[in-house]
Amino acid sequence: MKFFFILLLILLNSSVFSQKIGVVLSGGGASGFAHIGVLKALEEKKIPIDYITGTSSGALIGALYASGYSPKEIESYVLSKRFQLMTQGSLENNQQFFFLEDENDASIITIPFAKDSTLLKSLPTNFISSVLLDFEMMRILGTVSASKNNDFNQLFVPFRCVASDIENKKSINFNKGNLNLVVRASMTYPFFISPIEIEGKLLFDGGLYNNFPVELMYQDFDVDYIIGSNVTSNATKPSEDDLISQITNMLVSHSNFSLPCEYGIIIEPKATLNTFDFEGVKKAIDEGYFSTLRMIDSINLHVTRIENSIELEEKRNTFKNSVTPLNIGKIYAISKKDKDVSFVSNSISKNKKGIILSEKKLIKRYFRTANFEQVDNLYPTLSKVDSTYNLDIYVKKNKEFKLDAGGHFSSRPINTGYIGLSYLSVKKNAIKVKAESYFGRFYGSIKTTIDFTIPNYYPITFSPYFTMNRWDYFRSSATFFEDVKPSFLVQNELYYGLKIKNPIGNKGKNTFDVRLFELNDSYYQTTSFSSKDTTDLTKFAGTNLSWTMEFNTLNKKQFANAGNMFLLKCRFVDGIERSISGSTSLEKYDSRKHHQWIQLNSEFQTFPISIKHFHFGIHGKAIVNSQSLFANYTATLLNTTEFAPMPDLYSFFLAEYRAPQHAGIGVNLIISPIKNIDFRLDSYYYQPFKQLIILDGGTFTYSKLFKGETLLHALSAIYHSPIGPIRATINYFPKQLNPISFQFSYGYVLFNERAIR
Repeated sequence: MKFFFILLLILLNSSVFSQKIGVVLSGGGASGFAHIGVLKALEEKKIPIDYITGTSSGALIGALYASGYSPKEIESYVLSKRFQLMTQGSLENNQQFFFLEDENDASIITIPFAKDSTLLKSLPTNFISSVLLDFEMMRILGTVSASKNNDFNQLFVPFRCVASDIENKKSINFNKGNLNLVVRASMTYPFFISPIEIEGKLLFDGGLYNNFPVELMYQDFDVDYIIGSNVTSNATKPSEDDLISQITNMLVSHSNFSLPCEYGIIIEPKATLNTFDFEGVKKAIDEGYFSTLRMIDSINLHVTRIENSIELEEKRNTFKNSVTPLNIGKIYAISKKDKDVSFVSNSISKNKKGIILSEKKLIKRYFRTANFEQVDNLYPTLSKVDSTYNLDIYVKKNKEFKLDAGGHFSSRPINTGYIGLSYLSVKKNAIKVKAESYFGRFYGSIKTTIDFTIPNYYPITFSPYFTMNRWDYFRSSATFFEDVKPSFLVQNELYYGLKIKNPIGNKGKNTFDVRLFELNDSYYQTTSFSSKDTTDLTKFAGTNLSWTMEFNTLNKKQFANAGNMFLLKCRFVDGIERSISGSTSLEKYDSRKHHQWIQLNSEFQTFPISIKHFHFGIHGKAIVNSQSLFANYTATLLNTTEFAPMPDLYSFFLAEYRAPQHAGIGVNLIISPIKNIDFRLDSYYYQPFKQLIILDGGTFTYSKLFKGETLLHALSAIYHSPIGPIRATINYFPKQLNPISFQFSYGYVLFNERAIR
């Protein structure tokens, strides 16, 4: 009798110790992060987790747990700034590269297209960029997967997830493969992030066809008890007046959110977040945690096995230590369309024998390469080789052509349209060819540029270019509805040359520029003229050599409210002037003169205070110039650089803000009551070191030092819309006859670079 009693105890204890618990995690967007709270509560109450399956956001949380991350580590990660940037399609500061940013232009919308694409193929398939998301999935999941032979049974907790094959209208189950890729596929919400291709199948969010993979748990694992966590439900019945409900029912299959047997329980956290409200995931985590605690007693009625917390942590640490650190030995870049995209791999590493790329170096070079305009996205995977990994990168290239359109449309008569067309190519080298044009009564321009970038740890770009500019200054302070006088000043510029650019860290760049130029200015030196009069003419042609060092982290290309900028430019100008008098000139002349000068130009802008509803900036500019006098006052003034800290100043010709040597400083006070709305006051003090003045008799010279100081102010209300800024501005220039001017405008007040001024 005693023998049978002992045998019974052994059998009972054996069943207790062999009891296997499976956890099933549903999809649900941001609400799915409640699963973190569920896992945290289960671990705290010593409920074992032997298997895990998930879909969509549940696949992400499940994969992180299966890869050895504790619930607290997962919570910390999804609440981090990096994760929040990932969900927004943004990058961290150390992952952005100013060197690769295009020169600022007035573009508002961009339409990429290929030479063989239709309009439908040119439409975007994603709302946000997944560059950071795809790298992070490789960094935190790919290393684990590659270290365990891409076998999901060898993970810390055996794992399964699902994705949706939209071509065959079926769910795809994954028990092996690159963990980072299959999880990325499982959470690819349609139109939010771009879809991913695995083994020739284009895959989307697993929740489309199976939003609660409990059958997969029964199918793949010998499970005794299931704990389900569900934060979603099937789509409501379509309504004839509700387009979204109709589309949802067309795309999404109804899932079964019940358990197929009695041995299990479903936890249903009421985390009512919007699908993409990732900023509110802490609320979802807490809801998942407390919802689980409320059901622990019910779970304990069936789960007789207890997980030893100390042993669990030791087991987790042992698993983590078995994962090889992220060190890259070789890099291979592949593309679906092109055999040779070696620019990508060579930009990250030349794969020299014996060179190991650490995670820190990889991050910098990887994101620098991903920032190239020719690259749409990079999908990285790892394969383990001894103590390092090979990095395989699938390169999704941007479409070959890009059309930009925009401009500046104002209540003043300075309306300017903009259009640009670019050709992009990346093979052994990265090439960009761009032709752009501004067109309007006030300003017109044609510019062509070729950017040729050689792959290297520190890339170098060679950029030959050609530019023609034309400014037509009439009474430009008039409103759109007023008549204007004939033009009193027209400037034409033609220049061409070569720029050589290289980066300085993440946020800076050097630019060496050599160009030949020809300037043709026609102007009146009096306000009393008619359309029958002829203008004075000044032609100035020669050579310009310059070096520019610039650092820039400003958050907008115009009307910024955060970040920093610093610019230092040295310029040498050598040229021949010829000036000829017109019919209104006080004296007849035909002057020829040789000019040489050196110019030093510096500018900075910083926002030491930049919080949610208030921003405070400081902005300064200074210029020192050894420029000699031209044939007359106006010709000299035209070849000096204006003080224009506010964009609107470029659309006026104001003599009081032009001097060969000057400095100015101001403040930017910005109140942002709601997102994308700014009320800003820009106030500046301007001090010329020496200024051009006209003497009695019509001669001209420089004034005494530090004469001619003045102020300037602008009060603006700006809406930063998704397609450009909409602005109402009152400018105050105190030395004008009409010091106050108003304008309502849309777009950017940006022009192509001047030849020398």
